[in-house]
Amino acid sequence: MNNRNSSENMYNKANFIFITILLFPGSVFCQRDTQQHFDSIKVVKPGAALIQVSKQFSFTEGPAADKKGNIFFTDQPNDKIWKYDTEGNLSLFMDKTGRSNGLYFDRDGHLVACADEKNEIWSIDPEKKATVIVNNFHGHRYNGPNDLWIDPTGGIYFTDPYYQRDYWERKKPDLEKQNVYYLASGQTEAVAMDTTLMQPNGIVGTPDGKYLYVADIRANKTYKYQISKDGSLINRQLFVSQGSDGMTLDDKGNLYLTGRGVTIYDVSGIKIGNIAVPSNWVGNVCFGGKNRTTLFITASESVYVLEMQVKGVE
Repeated sequence: MNNRNSSENMYNKANFIFITILLFPGSVFCQRDTQQHFDSIKVVKPGAALIQVSKQFSFTEGPAADKKGNIFFTDQPNDKIWKYDTEGNLSLFMDKTGRSNGLYFDRDGHLVACADEKNEIWSIDPEKKATVIVNNFHGHRYNGPNDLWIDPTGGIYFTDPYYQRDYWERKKPDLEKQNVYYLASGQTEAVAMDTTLMQPNGIVGTPDGKYLYVADIRANKTYKYQISKDGSLINRQLFVSQGSDGMTLDDKGNLYLTGRGVTIYDVSGIKIGNIAVPSNWVGNVCFGGKNRTTLFITASESVYVLEMQVKGVE
């Protein structure tokens, strides 16, 4: 690793250790009898084991599955997007990704990425050609788009927290607040949907487009919103008192939050269980595979898979 990537990696790890302490004060990871632990979680396939796919990365993030179930994820400090296909093969998909973080596939099969090198959102076609979708809010640079979800109409909800990056020249944000935004399909200007959060991060919506979940990682809370027909967010309710870096949903409506392992809550906010992962931090999670039953976990230097009894809906 060269000196630039080394310093960036050390900074990112320190940043996430701070978040870990904030969310789980006094906690220390202790590897348990994972098989026995997983068998107690009803959504995990009986007898399934957590499998480490690779540990060659610096900090993994943003997993997203295409229509076939192939999974794409980022190694942000190294500015790369990787592919884990439905046959279990791992390959480099793209280099020089704009420091992509969160990813999501749109209905046309383009990979939409939170590219925070220049505080943009990109659309990457299958030939790896990138187009900038949006790069400013009323003339001001975004803090650093972090995670996103695309609704059934093609509109993009995204979070914009501020994490100081070593590759930026600026040392403070252009925008005063860290907001949740919505870019309606066909529009070029996003609208701020929630300006009251401390540091929004993970985000995901229900496949019917009726509800949106957003984690305020600094406040250690995850909220549930109702989505209006015009895309605006109403009736915000506290879902659980736990923040999250990334998140996903399964076909039973269970919500998966990340940080110290993967914590699963049912539709009413009751904790189902925690999937312990032997890494300092779990950045994000998604479902993929041919049947959408493979839970794919990005955990710092590693990525893992776990077979489930439920299917993903993203």
